[in-house]
Amino acid sequence: MQRNIIDAHIHFDHYKENEQQMIVQSMDRWNIKGLITVSQDLPSAEKNLLLAKTYSGIYPAFGYHPEQSLPDETELAAFFDWIAEHEKEMVAIGEVGLPYYMRRDNKQIKLEKYIELLEQFILLAKRYDKPIILHAVYEDTSIVCDLLEKHSVRKAHFHWFKGDEKTVERMLENGYYISFTPDIVYEKEIQALAARYPLEQIMVETDGPWPFAGLFEGKLTEPKMIHESLKMIALIKKMELQQVYHEIYENTLTFFKLKLK
Repeated sequence: MQRNIIDAHIHFDHYKENEQQMIVQSMDRWNIKGLITVSQDLPSAEKNLLLAKTYSGIYPAFGYHPEQSLPDETELAAFFDWIAEHEKEMVAIGEVGLPYYMRRDNKQIKLEKYIELLEQFILLAKRYDKPIILHAVYEDTSIVCDLLEKHSVRKAHFHWFKGDEKTVERMLENGYYISFTPDIVYEKEIQALAARYPLEQIMVETDGPWPFAGLFEGKLTEPKMIHESLKMIALIKKMELQQVYHEIYENTLTFFKLKLK
């Protein structure tokens, strides 16, 4: 018997309409109680809000994904005004962070303006008392931790996190959460991180429709894949599977203050 799960990070608006319908229709079968759907920009946030009003179990987060060009001042002001208008309808600020992969491919990209934008979103999260969903990996994470600490923001979720031991220790001390994608089933680096991080600060996600390898090769990324992630976490932690399901489910409910529909 499958236990309850929540996908803590999915780009639901990026799926085709027929794929969205298929996922929603299969949620009861796979005991998927909710999808935290993150936004790319204002049009993405508008789509996610509409999806949340269309389908039960969809919980939107509003943010500007960092792996793209910066918005101009007019675009950003319009987005912040829109968030202010709809802040009661979002469960988090996200996805926001720093452009690690874009900078890796283009050394000319300057980080300062991205840091300024991230700080504005951190202040929004604090103003509206919402958790923040972060795209920050490797050396970028210390910059993000500096900003979170500066503004005393502790409800932080680093999705698909990767980083060194010193950074992990800092995140643990601050009570930050991380989430694991289906790549935990086959990636040794991610398995090692799962062994290190305490269960009470862990969630699970798909980051769909991002594709995965291994037994997921060639398959549409769906929330039901999380069941395989949870089995691997239980194996790594040497814990009863039922306990892992229960704690991660409760972690997610509490972190996002979800009142399931």
